Amino acid sequence: MGDSRSPKYRQEIQQMMFVSGETAEPSIETTSLIEEIVRQQVIEILTRSTALATRRGVRSISPDDLIFLIRHDKAKVSRLKTFLSWKDVRKNVKDSDEKGGGDAADFAGADDPIAGGVVAGPQDVTSKSKTKRARIGLVWDVNSFYSVQVPEREDEEDEEEEEQNYATLQRLAAADERTKNMTKEEYVFWSECRQASFTYRKGRRFREWAGFGVVTESKPNDDIVDILGFLTFEIVQTLTEEALKVKEREDREKRRRGGAENGTGENTKKRKRETGLFDPPEEGRTPVEPKHIHEAYRKLQATPNKSVAMLLHNGRIPHRTPLRLI
Repeated sequence: MGDSRSPKYRQEIQQMMFVSGETAEPSIETTSLIEEIVRQQVIEILTRSTALATRRGVRSISPDDLIFLIRHDKAKVSRLKTFLSWKDVRKNVKDSDEKGGGDAADFAGADDPIAGGVVAGPQDVTSKSKTKRARIGLVWDVNSFYSVQVPEREDEEDEEEEEQNYATLQRLAAADERTKNMTKEEYVFWSECRQASFTYRKGRRFREWAGFGVVTESKPNDDIVDILGFLTFEIVQTLTEEALKVKEREDREKRRRGGAENGTGENTKKRKRETGLFDPPEEGRTPVEPKHIHEAYRKLQATPNKSVAMLLHNGRIPHRTPLRLI
C-alpha cells in the first residue's frame, strides 16, 4: 500500500485518533498503517483531480476539482465549505490588520461583508462584534447557472447545515459528551490535539510525502494544501471511528462468550502506563489494533448494494472496483 518510507506523522495521527474517540495509546504499527492508508487516499485524490483538470484543458488542479470528488458526501462538503469560509474570514482580518484596520472600532458599521468580513454595532463594538462568513459557491450548484442570484436569507445557511450536517452534529454531540467533565488542563490538551494537521507548517514535508511533482505536476497553492489538510484529518477520523466500532463489537462478542480463555493474553496488550488522561485506572482500555483498522478499511471500501447494479458487466461484477475515497 505505497512505498516503504518511514512514518512521518505518528504524533499527528495519535492526536487525531484521540480527538476521534481513541483514549488508549495506539501502537506504531497501527499509526503507520493509518498513515499509509491516508497517503494512498491522497495519491488517489491527486490522480483523479489531475484527470479532471486535464479534461478542463488546464494543468493545475483547483479547489473545485478536489471538492467535486467528495460531492456526494454532503455533510463533508458542508464542513469543508465552512472551513474555507472561515479561512477567508481570517485572511481578510489579517489583511485588514496589515493595512492598519485591525482595530475592532474600525469595523463599526461595516455592513459590507466583502470589504471587511466583520460587522459590528455602533455602541458596544467588542461585545457585539459579529463575524460574517462568505458563502462558498460551487460551479455545479444550481445557483451558479444563472447570472442573477436570489438574495440570501438570514436563515438559509442554517437550513442547509441542518439538512446536510447530521453526521457533523453527531460528532459534535459526542465531543461535547466527552469533554463536559474535563478539567481546564485536560480541555487545553484536547484543544491542542484538535489542531493536529498533516499540512499546517509542514507544507514542504507534506508535498514530498503526498507525491507532488510525481503523482501530479501541478504546483499546489495554499488553498489546495489546506483542503488536503482538512481531508486527511477527516480520513483519520473516519477510520478511527469505524475501527472503534469494530473493536466494540469484538469486545462485546468476547463478553457474550463469557470472556473466552479469561482474557488470556489481553493483559499484555494493555497500556504500560497505569492511567491515561481520560481513562480511569479501572477501565484498562486496550488500544485499537491494526486488525481493527484493516477491518474498518475493508468496510469503508465495500461497495454499497445499491451501487452494485451500476458496476455489473455481462452479469458479473468487475474483478477490480475503483478505490473508494474515505
